[in-house]
Amino acid sequence: MTPGRAPQSSGKPGKAARTYRRPKPDAARRAAFDVLRMVDDRDAYANLVLPGLLRDRRMTGRDAALATELVHGTLRRQGTYDAILDRCVDRPINEVDPPVLDVLCLGAHQLLATRIPTHAAVSATVELARGVLGDGRAKFVNAVLRKVAARDLDEWLAEVAPPYDEDPEGHLSIVYSHPRWVVAALWDALGGGRAEIEALLAADNEPPAVTLVARPGRSTLDELYEAGAKPGRWSPLAAVLTEGDPGAIAAVRDGRAGVQDEGSQLVAQALANAAVDGDETRWLDLCAGPGGKAGLLAAIATQRDVALLAVERRHHRARLVRNAIGWNTRHQVVTADGTRPAWAPGSFDRVIADVPCSGLGALRRRPESRWRRRPEDIAELGPLQRELLTSALGAVRPGGVVAYVTCSPHKAETRSVVDDVLASPAGSGFSLVDAREYLPGVTGLGDGPDIQLWPHLHGTDAMYLALLRRGA
Repeated sequence: MTPGRAPQSSGKPGKAARTYRRPKPDAARRAAFDVLRMVDDRDAYANLVLPGLLRDRRMTGRDAALATELVHGTLRRQGTYDAILDRCVDRPINEVDPPVLDVLCLGAHQLLATRIPTHAAVSATVELARGVLGDGRAKFVNAVLRKVAARDLDEWLAEVAPPYDEDPEGHLSIVYSHPRWVVAALWDALGGGRAEIEALLAADNEPPAVTLVARPGRSTLDELYEAGAKPGRWSPLAAVLTEGDPGAIAAVRDGRAGVQDEGSQLVAQALANAAVDGDETRWLDLCAGPGGKAGLLAAIATQRDVALLAVERRHHRARLVRNAIGWNTRHQVVTADGTRPAWAPGSFDRVIADVPCSGLGALRRRPESRWRRRPEDIAELGPLQRELLTSALGAVRPGGVVAYVTCSPHKAETRSVVDDVLASPAGSGFSLVDAREYLPGVTGLGDGPDIQLWPHLHGTDAMYLALLRRGA
């Protein structure tokens, strides 16, 4: 209808023509849909784009909380919802247009995994569909969601998941919304029976707490506690923020503290605390972006009168590293390829190689990555991981220590890499150090000498750490 123009009469006495009502999707659901489209179209990570979108739209409180739950919950449960929706549409699920499928998944999540009343979930999602897809597709969304609403989640899982006794990995894949190959890889790395793997997969579907790090000499835990944080579980530098925006805390805003998973804190501290021979002057972070471990190591190095060199290949990530350590001009950031060292062999006392990996250890933090990764990615990353560890071994002096770190528990990215490099000429003179000694108080670390942290056991990302010492 032309703006400002009066509605036309229908010609029937006593009845005015129905006017077109512009759909008004509520702010939270529209924000959630827009983030899902960024994830699909641009391979964006929801945990990176959602905060900025909420700020741009000035969304706070309940709207921001609902948008966050809808985005992360939908992404975590995407595999489960796809299996259910496949039973409710009249075509294969992969033939449904992605924007329509995003709306359907948002609706399914509200119906099956939240306390939103059924009528409200359906009507609000249909209103969203009208606004972003049009009236015709909104009718399709309405019909499908009414089928979804006919059963609860347990009833749907009983129908769409294969029986555990017949297909354990297929059953767990649907129930816990992980690709089958990821279930197999995690189970292989974890060992144990059904209860253990179910606990891990369930933990992957729980939103992680916001964990802060008080960088030594720059901030204190008391400062973070005064801002509302609570003590961490394992790291002596950790505090947990149960609510609120970490960016509103002065120490975080100023870079004196940071947001950093406890697992990441623990492996950096283990390297810093491992015994080395002789005096120390230089440390190396070989794959420093985006700067979390570099920021912590720089603070510790400053207290010991040691300089840190941080290396990052990509320019935008190198800028983030500079933000984390640039407060001390003694520490340096270079944009370079860590596999092509520009320093003399044996130049550093301590080296950390936190290598690029599949990220299977951070699925609770970046749930969309479980749907992007392929089994082939593991094999493709292997040569780079071995090159970087080889470079790290070449950079450390006699009596020094190297930390090999990945945010993945996949065996092909962890102990297999370490064993292969130790068996090569580059590994001559190196030996594994029992890393458990440098994580005091942390339980469930296995038999050593390397360690694997787990979300369901430690409440951290699934960080892997091997410490290697070069003989004198």
